[in-house]
Amino acid sequence: MSTAAPAGGTAARLTGLVAALRAHGFGIGTGETVDAGQALRAVGFTDRERVREALAATLLHGAPQRAVFDRVFDLYFPLGGGVPGETASGGTPADLAALRDRLAEALAAGDGAALDGLAAEAVGGFGGFGSGPESDGWSSYQTLSRLRPETLLARVRDRIRAASGGADPEFTDRLVDDEIRRRIEAFRERVRTEARRRVAERQGRDRVARRAVAGTADRVDFLLAGREQLDELRRTVRPLARKLATRLAARRRRAARGEIDLRRTLRGSLSTGGVPVRPVLRRRRPRRPELVLLCDVSGSVAGFAQFTMLLVQALHDQFSRVRVFAFVNRVDEVTDLIARGSADPAALGDRILGEARLTGWHGQSDYGTSLGEFAERYAEAVGPRTVVFVLGDARTNGADPNLAALRLVADRARRVHWLNPEQPSLWGTGDSVAPAYAGLVEMRPCRNAQQLGALIGRLLPV
Repeated sequence: MSTAAPAGGTAARLTGLVAALRAHGFGIGTGETVDAGQALRAVGFTDRERVREALAATLLHGAPQRAVFDRVFDLYFPLGGGVPGETASGGTPADLAALRDRLAEALAAGDGAALDGLAAEAVGGFGGFGSGPESDGWSSYQTLSRLRPETLLARVRDRIRAASGGADPEFTDRLVDDEIRRRIEAFRERVRTEARRRVAERQGRDRVARRAVAGTADRVDFLLAGREQLDELRRTVRPLARKLATRLAARRRRAARGEIDLRRTLRGSLSTGGVPVRPVLRRRRPRRPELVLLCDVSGSVAGFAQFTMLLVQALHDQFSRVRVFAFVNRVDEVTDLIARGSADPAALGDRILGEARLTGWHGQSDYGTSLGEFAERYAEAVGPRTVVFVLGDARTNGADPNLAALRLVADRARRVHWLNPEQPSLWGTGDSVAPAYAGLVEMRPCRNAQQLGALIGRLLPV
């Protein structure tokens, strides 16, 4: 697929692409940007996919970044030559039916070029709204809701069967259906890309690249993450755990060297006229901390709690002991369930809710009752070497927050950290008692996996 050199200057496009990727958390340095420019000079602009691969090879540091890169690349090096201010053509029902028929044919043939053209035609004919400069003007959701490509599966299957010259076995039919679904999803992504391209022509590429392109899974808010994003996060647990383990081990080695013993250093320097040529270090006895997790697994915070449980389980070698407790309005220990669930992290939530006793006569979260039960039943889990992490949004559904129970846990533990997945501006609103709990223990916002990894690496003692 060929394309001409991008209008507006190659350097401007490349630096804009790099700036947008940096805004999404990509660590791209000046040297890598220069390498990308050299790669563009080497591959030229006759093949757009070659340009894409050259930039990906020089700018990206891992496979998880690829999806975001592709969406941003499509804005700065678009397939079509969008015209600023273009408006919808206002497709009729007959146009829609004809477009659906041509789409079924292209899906059956797997014709990528035809699907690109149909995506542009679909957005132009059925995705436009508004005409003023204040309007985005184009909607992939509106396009797809009118076109409904997912309903074409049977029609596409029939075309493939007809082209193959006969009926296929049932097993082959399943494979064909899976391939059709993959092609339909790829077409849906083409429609989203085309809508973003047209919006970018009207609103500006930089603005759309930062606001309309979803970031990598580790930067998505736990409370807003969908099932697919949570599944992707679970796949990142072990790589993140290895990175954190390396960081904790380095901190532990530095701590083992000890701090300067000022008194002994000064006494030793007397023989040199007060010049401390040989500092004396106060040696520390390395000890790995004990860790206790107390996790709210109800409602929207469940994904946050489950990811943290899996991360801590993957890091268990860094602690002398790890115990995990889950609650809704009752508390139960789930340490063994976490260990058994490492082979199937996607089913962890169902296993905890199905096997642990977490609810009483109602199913709403109750922090006061849960904290009180934890302090009463599991007091032996917390000691002077124990670091406690409480995970939850501190929303009590109007129940007593039981501050005395949290104070008791804080008095017994070495340190208590409360990680709250809500943004601080929401603490204290509605049924949130976060400010009251924050007066007793350290409460920190922890809205995504990136923040969680940074907090665990920074807060855990060595």
